[in-house]
Amino acid sequence: MASDAGTVRVDSWIWSVRLMKTRSVAAAACKAGHVRINGERAKPAQSVRVGDEVRVRQEGWERVVVVSQLVRKRVGAVPAAECFVDKSAPRPPKEAVGAGVRERGAGRPTKRDRREWEQLRGGL
Repeated sequence: MASDAGTVRVDSWIWSVRLMKTRSVAAAACKAGHVRINGERAKPAQSVRVGDEVRVRQEGWERVVVVSQLVRKRVGAVPAAECFVDKSAPRPPKEAVGAGVRERGAGRPTKRDRREWEQLRGGL
């Protein structure tokens, strides 16, 4: 399970420990600037070492993990959880993320609806 070398590609590691669904999605997140290693933007081929802090931003939430074990191949959920220490804040509730979604065919939002959405987003 653990690799013998001292480094692993960051896109491969993110995929291996199940922070992202596919390696190509992990590489795209790196290219878009959503992945940081020790505060610096990470390219997909950048190396990650034991003790590095990896920040992955996804769906309005930032995941902060510290690498405790290097893996090259994708592992199961239980061994993957042993490969990092999670220091991220709790995930925001789903109803806060989906605020402002209307049913199809409901027509234009009213002024009252817009004011309620603005309050939910932290406006006036």
